Amino acid sequence: MSIPDNIRKQFKKLSSLPADIISAINIKLALRSLSCAVIICGLLSMTGFCAACEDIGNRILRFHIIANSDSREDQAIKLRVRDRIIALTDELFAWCSTKEEAINAARSHLPEIREKALETVKTEGKDQDIEVYITKMHFDTRVYRDFTLPAGEYDALRIVIGKGQGHNWWCVLYPAVCIPSAEKNIGSALNKNETDIVTQSDKYIVKFKVLEWLGSIFT
Repeated sequence: MSIPDNIRKQFKKLSSLPADIISAINIKLALRSLSCAVIICGLLSMTGFCAACEDIGNRILRFHIIANSDSREDQAIKLRVRDRIIALTDELFAWCSTKEEAINAARSHLPEIREKALETVKTEGKDQDIEVYITKMHFDTRVYRDFTLPAGEYDALRIVIGKGQGHNWWCVLYPAVCIPSAEKNIGSALNKNETDIVTQSDKYIVKFKVLEWLGSIFT
């Protein structure tokens, strides 16, 4: 097969360039190839990291409670409701060995959860309604006492007190790690790689930030 004249001319021009220019061109091409390789490796690394983080979300049930307002009194009521519901769900989830079982237990006891929350609010002399439901919602990266949960979509038990215009509070209901005295730890629901991600977060700071940035684009 013969080489077209136009291509032959281009090769002839390149071969006649000074050696230092040809060397500079080779270096530039090498750097470009290296940059592409680094980008491809980074993307492949993020793909595995994103998949692991998504699986973390599939294994955990979170708790999200929103106060009526940001007044000191309403924020205090929010924390009392929190404590009452955590104590209740700790009993409800005692036999649960998966997130799905915890969700089913919570869903079948939503009226009871709402009633306990209402009792707590009324004990404080307030007449604020309570909304309680299971939902899937986006959470930003969250640092807890001894672990970090990556940004992403999580199933959550959500409680809205009154107008729901105050600061919120969130934690993990399953496995039960909301309280310092909890017997379980976050790793009880995760595999070794996932446990490493949430407990050795210093190794994944950049990836956590990238994941959060991606979440802000696609949610």
